Amino acid sequence: MTHTFNNKISLGQNFLNNPAVARRCLEAGALNPADVVLEVGPGQGALTRELLQSSCRFVHALEIDRRLAPWLEPLRTRHPDRFKISWGDALSVDLRQLSPLPTKVLANIPYNITTDLIWKILAELGPNRLERLILLVQKEAADRLNAPPATKGRSPLGITLEQMGAVRTLMKVSPGSFNPPPKVWSALISIALTKNFDLAASPLWRRLLAAAFAQRRKKLVNNLAAAGCDKSRLPAIFAAAGIGLAARAEELTAPQWRALFQELAAAEN
Repeated sequence: MTHTFNNKISLGQNFLNNPAVARRCLEAGALNPADVVLEVGPGQGALTRELLQSSCRFVHALEIDRRLAPWLEPLRTRHPDRFKISWGDALSVDLRQLSPLPTKVLANIPYNITTDLIWKILAELGPNRLERLILLVQKEAADRLNAPPATKGRSPLGITLEQMGAVRTLMKVSPGSFNPPPKVWSALISIALTKNFDLAASPLWRRLLAAAFAQRRKKLVNNLAAAGCDKSRLPAIFAAAGIGLAARAEELTAPQWRALFQELAAAEN
């Protein structure tokens, strides 16, 4: 039976329709029989079907649009012990309540929630030793996540990923790989989490980055003071972290961010 579907732009519905890209996602995921996979935004199931043909133990799918039930419910019927669909907004679901807990995330995520969704995944699943995320994102977003120090693309999320592991762009993906085609190129990225698994869930870390990048052109010390840090103590904290008082947030290296975080944590205690 053929089902018709009108994509909603407001939901970022650009469904993957390139089997080669779906297979590349699985290769990058390096799935094994112990893996539990989370897929956000399965759409019409192009990647979901590949996941269910893999060796992974279980697949969770989070989908906001119940109009996609004709494509996804048959998969649950065929794989009742390995596949669960949760209907709702991925940004509102408590990912810590998923059972079994995901070890990896493979998804073509809606581009309009990319940053918020990755933050949420890191904060809620990172502490449970999430291993890897394989994501299709807008190429511009991939570039920002990989932005080195002293570049305009430097961002709080990119810095956090740098502290927790490594981000790699695996391939560029053309608009024609999706239906309907987006207006921009996409990228397949790999995020390997290897350390500092609790970092994204730290309120202090999140406050530090939010304050640091509140006004990018201002000096970091002034941004932190404006956010409530004791300005009289900041010179000593910066010196201990190896950071000059004229530095701006985008200029800091990964070791400097870690040192600053540790010095601020010590100052709070």
